[in-house]
Amino acid sequence: MNTTRTIIEETFRSPCWLHWQATTTPAGHVLVTADGLRLLLSRAQRTGYANTQIDDYARLPRHRFPWKPPVRLTVRARASSMLAGTAGFGFWNDPFAPGRRGLALPAAIWFFYASRPSDMPLAQNVPGHGWKAACIDATQPAALAWAPLALPVLLLNQWQPLYQRIWPHVQRALRISEAMLPPLDTQWHEYTLEWWPNGARFSVDGRIMLESDRAPRGPLGFIAWVDNQWAVVTPRGRFGWGLLEVAGLQALDLASVRIERLE
Repeated sequence: MNTTRTIIEETFRSPCWLHWQATTTPAGHVLVTADGLRLLLSRAQRTGYANTQIDDYARLPRHRFPWKPPVRLTVRARASSMLAGTAGFGFWNDPFAPGRRGLALPAAIWFFYASRPSDMPLAQNVPGHGWKAACIDATQPAALAWAPLALPVLLLNQWQPLYQRIWPHVQRALRISEAMLPPLDTQWHEYTLEWWPNGARFSVDGRIMLESDRAPRGPLGFIAWVDNQWAVVTPRGRFGWGLLEVAGLQALDLASVRIERLE
């Protein structure tokens, strides 16, 4: 019989919480409200990256990131009516960090949102934008074995029949698994992620949205964020990145975050 042990139970009822470090750019703000924590962007411009986040790994090297399976993450969250950029919460390896950690191949297991013009259709038959449950781990040997074949794969993927045959093998090697979720909106919803050594289960308001036998191995760090960036990364070789203007305010609200060790 499985048992659980709560490691973190955070409701943000005070401006001094113990588990997270907040990071903001000039257009970003972290506010404690009557409902919890608000991660806010205000009047972000295309000329500058705007981000508001909380995390638990800012001062750590990657090998000391705090989370490995088996764990359960439960977040009660909502968003403003429209988000321009990306947002979400879950666990990742912060692969694009400057400074002492340097760059790395991505590993993540999280609830992830990307607005248009983002286009990252990494899982077959799943759109490249929107609100998703998602896993990826490009750091494992099976994924690295495909690296010398990256250019031929991109070229062969231009033909739909070859893409349909080749990409499932790449997707499995990179431990990519995704499913679309009901829209991230102004209503409170409870998001649950169960991360096991041999897979993962994502639920929204108690309804299972994705079960996968692919999940990163960790260690990973927790993050919740909202920003103004877009990205294009497709199996057919389209790549791009940029920033979006936020005309007014946009926010991700967190009422609570609970992390439990599954034993």
